[in-house]
Amino acid sequence: MTVHPPFFADPPGGVIESESVEHDVLSDVLGTIGLRGNRLSRTTLRRGRTATVPAGPCVLHLVELGTVRIAVPGDDASDLHKGDLVLLPHGHRHTLHAPDDASAVPETGARWLTGTLTFDAGLADQLLESLPPLLVLPASSDERRHWHEISHQLLALEITDPRPGGAAMVSRILDLLFIQVLRAWAAATPDRTGWLVAVMDPGIGRALTAIHRHHDRPWTVGELAALANLSRSTFAERFSALVGEPPGAYLINRRLDHATELLRRGNSPIATIATTVGYTSEAAFSRAFRRRFDTTPQRWRSGTSSARRDSR
Repeated sequence: MTVHPPFFADPPGGVIESESVEHDVLSDVLGTIGLRGNRLSRTTLRRGRTATVPAGPCVLHLVELGTVRIAVPGDDASDLHKGDLVLLPHGHRHTLHAPDDASAVPETGARWLTGTLTFDAGLADQLLESLPPLLVLPASSDERRHWHEISHQLLALEITDPRPGGAAMVSRILDLLFIQVLRAWAAATPDRTGWLVAVMDPGIGRALTAIHRHHDRPWTVGELAALANLSRSTFAERFSALVGEPPGAYLINRRLDHATELLRRGNSPIATIATTVGYTSEAAFSRAFRRRFDTTPQRWRSGTSSARRDSR
């Protein structure tokens, strides 16, 4: 989208126009759930050997050398080749095997990088619930493979030649790889449903962005349909099919999700939080909150505070 940069009091001479990246609902949610790339490691496995990764956080593997056969219990195994990236969003237990085949695995063995990612509580479940146990992004199928190669080079450099700031570098690159896998999966499976697919939909994604960025606005289905460039009936049907609930119910749930974040992170009065998330009265907010969580906002806040103290 072409815009004029807002940070120039007087546009510099010669600048005709500038472009910027707008916020979107996926970016907002990734910020809300606290996506963080963490530990990075490199593994080399001899031919014919198997490595087992226990259940844990979200993990990704990037194959550097040879063929790696990855399997999650209950699913068929998948062969990964040099440059392939695989994401296990739910952190299931899995095995990585180097086939005993000289044509597939060199004498030095198969080699891959492993990174872990963590999330805060909140919308993470909503983001991940529609994803399969294992997502593979083949290097050969990526039309933007240059980002893939550059990311690998930078991660490998932090392994072989670590420098100050390396942990921050690794974290950002793992975040990038995670987002790229999500994009590729959603683009390759347009017939699927789920929140992530809905976010990637041009029309429904705009409506979701509006809801997430303006909780306090009394959105109507007609207004959201106009943002999506769809008729009211088509929008309502498509929204419900992709997201799994009608627009009105989704708006209420997002308001209440946001309210729990405000209750957990601050000490604002309940009435202030009610207004912030779009309710005209504290009583109406408390009734909606009780229907969703079977408790009052004040009791919910007290219980969360007690849990935090007990965990220290």
